[in-house]
Amino acid sequence: MTNFFTIYKLSLVAVTCFIQACSSSSSSSSSCPVLECWFVQEKAGRGGGLTAATTQEKSLLHISTDANSHSSDTQRAPSDISPDRVYFITDPAATLCHHSLSPPRGSIQKPQCEINPFLPQPSTLKWVAPLTDSAFSPIYLQADWFSAALHGINKERGISSIMRAPTATKEHNVILSVTSKTVSVQARLGKPVLLDCGFWVDPSSPLSGLGFAVEWRYQFRGNGRLVLAYDGKTDRLADTQEEGATLDIEGLHEKGNASLILQEAKVRHSGTYICTVYLPYLLAQVVLELEIVEPPSLSIHPSPLPLAVPGQTLTVQCEASGFAPLSLELSWEFKGADGKSRALGAGSVTGHRQAWDGTYSQSSRLELDTSKMDLGRGGELTCVAVHPGGTRRASTALSVIGFSTPSIEDSMAMVGVALVLYGLIKFVSWTFISSGSDEADKQDKKEK
Repeated sequence: MTNFFTIYKLSLVAVTCFIQACSSSSSSSSSCPVLECWFVQEKAGRGGGLTAATTQEKSLLHISTDANSHSSDTQRAPSDISPDRVYFITDPAATLCHHSLSPPRGSIQKPQCEINPFLPQPSTLKWVAPLTDSAFSPIYLQADWFSAALHGINKERGISSIMRAPTATKEHNVILSVTSKTVSVQARLGKPVLLDCGFWVDPSSPLSGLGFAVEWRYQFRGNGRLVLAYDGKTDRLADTQEEGATLDIEGLHEKGNASLILQEAKVRHSGTYICTVYLPYLLAQVVLELEIVEPPSLSIHPSPLPLAVPGQTLTVQCEASGFAPLSLELSWEFKGADGKSRALGAGSVTGHRQAWDGTYSQSSRLELDTSKMDLGRGGELTCVAVHPGGTRRASTALSVIGFSTPSIEDSMAMVGVALVLYGLIKFVSWTFISSGSDEADKQDKKEK
């Protein structure tokens, strides 16, 4: 009987473990999203040098980390999506299974997704050309290729993937993925900056192990420059003029870490950065935005302020310097002796001036007319600067003397002074009277 119960308990444990394993596998598979994308391609029959017209069609991507699990996808496509635009994507690295691509049900925010036909071809860039020096064009390239560009909700992640499917099939495998966790970055002036970029290559692809290249480019208002380029096949960096830009070469080869490191952030670094990873005949890239944000330093002139009397006009200036970007709002506040604050407006604000390091300065001049403004006995004058890098304040004391309506404290002080003066007068008069009486007594004694 004891053996029977032992076998029974062991059987229950085994069944429980099996169920948990199955549920775990199922949840792992179900964690990958079904993505709605736009399938964008050029219209056929266009030419003549004009920009080709494009078509946009809704499509559906069923994502899985295991090709065998696609057989269980029996969902029907929505009525507004053609069955020809339903694809089954196998992504062993689970790059497309990130939670930022799977918003909660009912969420207004949706990930952005676009897929396009992709044509594998060799690159003519000198740091990429060594990847295809052999002029080897494998039969492997004769397939249907697509590129996918995705952005997760809240700008949490940017993904670019190259997918391959045997011709006339809709079951694609992800061959190359490039990702970034820092789609939008803000950095302080003079601090080191990390622009994240990583890539993954399908180890089962014939293109894996044939070498890679990484390129970082900068663009801002139509101007661009090469920041850094690396040929991973020959282990060479391209000649660039960008100082202080580096890669973790060891991490690049071992982990696919293509992140760009700027050792010291400068105002000129603000702009768009493009991280491109090349394989033989393939490329994928992600776009990142970097903004250098430095709050202003404030100073008030003159400081301290001179004493003011009723009817006098004081001119005060607030200087904001060393800030970036341009966006800045200057204003003035006055806090009286009663503790109440009120706004005094922006004053006369000057235009921006740019310093040698690219930062900006701006000033505001305020005229304080004590005959028109109720400043009481004075208080605290504050310059306020509102900037994307934070709000900054600078204050100075303002004293007004000789005004016509004394406070209770001043009245009590004047009464006290009057009493002291009265006491002094009484004391002096008593002293003189006493000394006069003594002199008269002495004179009387002499005459006698």
